[in-house]
Amino acid sequence: MTRLRTALLVAAGVVTIQALLVPLFAAPAAKAGPRELPVVVAGSSPASAPGVEALAGRLRSTRPGAFTVSTVPDAPAADAALRHRRAYAAFVLGAGGVTLHVASAASPTVATLLTQAAQELGAPAARVVDVVPTATADPRGAGFAAGLLPLVLTSVAAGLLLTLLVPGRVARLAGLLGYALLAGVVGTAVLHGWLGVLGGAYASDAAAIALLTLAAGAGVAGLGALLGRAGLGLGALLVFLVGNPLSGAASAPELLPRPWGQVGQGLPPGAGATLLRSVAYFSGNGGFLAACVLGGWALAGLALVALAPRRAAGQAGQAVPLRPIREGEVPATAAS
Repeated sequence: MTRLRTALLVAAGVVTIQALLVPLFAAPAAKAGPRELPVVVAGSSPASAPGVEALAGRLRSTRPGAFTVSTVPDAPAADAALRHRRAYAAFVLGAGGVTLHVASAASPTVATLLTQAAQELGAPAARVVDVVPTATADPRGAGFAAGLLPLVLTSVAAGLLLTLLVPGRVARLAGLLGYALLAGVVGTAVLHGWLGVLGGAYASDAAAIALLTLAAGAGVAGLGALLGRAGLGLGALLVFLVGNPLSGAASAPELLPRPWGQVGQGLPPGAGATLLRSVAYFSGNGGFLAACVLGGWALAGLALVALAPRRAAGQAGQAVPLRPIREGEVPATAAS
């Protein structure tokens, strides 16, 4: 009966976790939509200022809460806002109508959505100008989003394996740092050089991937050092099972239901996606906060591995010392 009860409890526990994870993965996709998505409106001349204000007002009123709309003097200022990641798109009003300037490298999904929004406003774009395009080999951004998943998965595995199999704090720290360095070099060689789904300089892409993988791996290992096997499970849950669906890597954080887009940016997958986009396509613009988040995870994880108190024998990564059996003593396994 004890074994049957244990089996039923395990089954019920797994189903409970399943019931929590299914909406966590499905809801961001099913309920995706703009939520305070930053856009700008500009005119091609001072004479177009009244039309600019009118268009900005229509954007705010047609879909309340969908857009955070600001105005800039002209098209060059609008393009600068896109390149510095202060906006996802710009509606530029000219003599021939509205021209939509987008930065598809920030999110191809958002670029498509805003093209549709221009049509809904009754002002279809005379043309669409992609100010910061995504990589030629990955026009829809699918390769970028898919490429992040194995980086996070292998980083979680690295944190788990180093904690369970490698005794000694110094060795674990060396393993985490070595893994991140190799992951940055090899991951960039694949995504940038082989598949061509990343733009930018090789060195900056490699640094971003190294920081992402270090944050994920060290975060898991740090929680394992602090809490043992329960910490490893918590780390894997936060970084992989929660972090991936909330990362916004396939769309944008502003398209996810609140507050999950903001929560995702506080976890390594979301912050890593933001930082990697910034360094690959925007010369690092808009990536400072994401870099701070990743750095915080990495430093906290490494500090926990280095400073956490040694756990009792049998906990993560430590062997159980064997005691010789005295004469006449019945081993515990035989007694059970």
